[in-house]
Amino acid sequence: MSCGCSVNIRDGKDIVNHIKSKGKENFAPTVAHEITCGCGETFTLETVIMNCPKCEMTYAVTPCGSADINNIRQAGIKYA
Repeated sequence: MSCGCSVNIRDGKDIVNHIKSKGKENFAPTVAHEITCGCGETFTLETVIMNCPKCEMTYAVTPCGSADINNIRQAGIKYA
């Protein structure tokens, strides 16, 4: 794939690092999924890397995998 999403990405931090290395951190996901964070806040994932508005947990998904909510990973508090 041209975006390199077929590389071995193990966790949310790897996803964030990969997306940022490609300059795609502001891309919108294919589907704007509703995320329920561990802190209890529910928000809409508007970009492929986004922080929870309440606790700032970073969530990330590769652009080519963004249609499936199961591909979204946590990367850590304020990781991005």
